[in-house]
Amino acid sequence: MQDTQQTTEPQAPARSTLSHGVKSLVALLVLGTGSALAGLLIAGPNGQNGPGAAEAAPAPPPLATTLLTATDIEPPATPLQTATGTLARRETLTGLVQRLGAPANEAASALQTLYDQDLIDPRRLLPGLEAEVFLDDGHLSALNVKAEAGRNLFIKRGADGGWTAAALNARLIPQYHRVGAPIETSIYETALNLGAGDQQVVDFASVFAYDVDFQREIHPGDSFEMVYETYTDEAGHPVKTGNLIYAALNGQALTRSFYRFAPSDDGETDYFDFNGESATKFLMKTPINGARLSSSFGNRVHPISGYTRLHKGTDFAAPTGTPVYAAGNGTVEWAARRGGYGNYIIVRHANGYKTAYAHLSRYARGLRKGRRVRQGEIIGYVGSTGASTGPHLHYEVYINGKPVNAMKLKLPTGRKLAETPLMMDEFLKTRDEIDAIRAEEGGSLLSVSLPMNPPSP
Repeated sequence: MQDTQQTTEPQAPARSTLSHGVKSLVALLVLGTGSALAGLLIAGPNGQNGPGAAEAAPAPPPLATTLLTATDIEPPATPLQTATGTLARRETLTGLVQRLGAPANEAASALQTLYDQDLIDPRRLLPGLEAEVFLDDGHLSALNVKAEAGRNLFIKRGADGGWTAAALNARLIPQYHRVGAPIETSIYETALNLGAGDQQVVDFASVFAYDVDFQREIHPGDSFEMVYETYTDEAGHPVKTGNLIYAALNGQALTRSFYRFAPSDDGETDYFDFNGESATKFLMKTPINGARLSSSFGNRVHPISGYTRLHKGTDFAAPTGTPVYAAGNGTVEWAARRGGYGNYIIVRHANGYKTAYAHLSRYARGLRKGRRVRQGEIIGYVGSTGASTGPHLHYEVYINGKPVNAMKLKLPTGRKLAETPLMMDEFLKTRDEIDAIRAEEGGSLLSVSLPMNPPSP
């Protein structure tokens, strides 16, 4: 991966002095963040890091030389004012920078430099993102946005009043970490206690979402294993975690393991079992995480009307606002209120299948009739609209117009690499590499062995 992304500005005439803000930024970068920037270097055109790239690239110039072109640097007469804050929910980055003391027009013009060069996507900012402003007599002189772990975006005001931006990426060293143990309470709690992060547990749950109901089919004594990427800086300090490359579950309901692999013929990353069969199925078994099954498919006395009638779906009790996912790839056929269903979504899939989601509190942003959705994409949020006694998701599956029990549905499987010998050969190499990593990380410590999985019918 490349080491930095940086914009350049026209060479300004040499000046005998610099603005106090720029000079203080130099002091900050050289003195205040020396250890943090030891592993930073100037990035190339795509602004990404990659193993092996650093060795071939020439040594970058000192950071101060890169950011400044003046020939005469004098100590500032007065120190800069600094302020640091984190992005709040529903707050814009411009709003955060203003809240930290920058004038509105200066905050907007400085951040526009990032947006114009695609250094950051303002639509994908998450609460908690950190920004630091440097003010010179009430005016914005420089800005540091910590876009993500190991990546900082610096903006400074030039001698001509314009703004220059640079993305500085830490030189990261990829490693791997394995966790595995019997499950005493939940996979989530056990994995986090062993050092895994939220994202690794979410990815693990997603891999098995087609086969296992984690609320009802996990039992004490079942065991799991996961191997995932980690990244450290050159000093060995952990910076971030990465992709889950191996996931295994050995329990009463299921014994299966999956390897992360992207076939070269389509480039679509997926998880495949020992025999090269995809974890992905046509539809997810449950389109919601962490919910309790509160009512099953079948005849029942309706809690509001009092009549006995067919309950055409499965109810999952969950707090209001819990994300609801598209159970499979398809097209939104309905996304509006519908009688007792309240806020209601229907997604049309291939082969005569449709799925429906009722009582939602709201829809995902941009969701509308005719829009294509991908499996696992958030389409709405749990609520209690319509004829509902409490927050829950009412989930329905139809085949050629007939309602069916989603919990007992035998779903078509995903790709089988054995049908493409060249791709199967690629997968076997990846599988062996991951198994070697597992062995190095103590994979044999898993309490229950994981046998070869028989092919699906």
